[in-house]
Amino acid sequence: MNKVNYQKLLDKIIDDIIAEKENDKQFFSPSLLLHSCCAPCSSYVLSYLSDYFGISVLYYNPNITEDSEYKKRKAEQLRFISVFNEKYAGIKNPVKHIDCDWEPKEFLEVARGLEKAREGGERCFKCYELRLRKAAMVAKERGFDYFGTTLSISPYKNAQKLNEIGEELAAEYGVKHLPADFKKKNGYKISIQMSKEYGLYRQDYCGCYFSKLEREVKTAAERSR
Repeated sequence: MNKVNYQKLLDKIIDDIIAEKENDKQFFSPSLLLHSCCAPCSSYVLSYLSDYFGISVLYYNPNITEDSEYKKRKAEQLRFISVFNEKYAGIKNPVKHIDCDWEPKEFLEVARGLEKAREGGERCFKCYELRLRKAAMVAKERGFDYFGTTLSISPYKNAQKLNEIGEELAAEYGVKHLPADFKKKNGYKISIQMSKEYGLYRQDYCGCYFSKLEREVKTAAERSR
């Protein structure tokens, strides 16, 4: 199966938005419900897309299995949105935030039976679907034009699988999925630079128990060398 260039699909959508804006003085930017995994990953994505979309960030990450870690990451997401809006007031579309419940039991349920799956494999795909499904549901309920996620910016996330899931959910819920591979155009590199600029907390694991355990095992092995 040939891989799809999702960046080119996103470029086409953005080009159409620019053209429509130039030809219609009453044009309003399409609304985007953007699932965000964390402030650092959202930094580049919000900077990139807020020129073209009216974005509301949905911080839904039930994979984060520690209460303190969840609260820390959520607070950092809200702080970044605040300082970003202040910096680009009147220049970019303001970014909004939609709150939702923290549901770690939902993640543990989809991970059931996949506890020993490799990181980046089937368990992670179930996690992608869990978070994207919530985004699609909220986007449908609130009348957004698009839904999408920041997850593809990570070099550890499977952009092909993320977009396939997004398209399946778009068909199920009747709301458009925004195709993307935010690693393109040096997105990941820029997110690291922006994290330094804004002093963002960057975690070194995705948030779930399994990725944390894998990180601890790897760190211990490196120290024992």
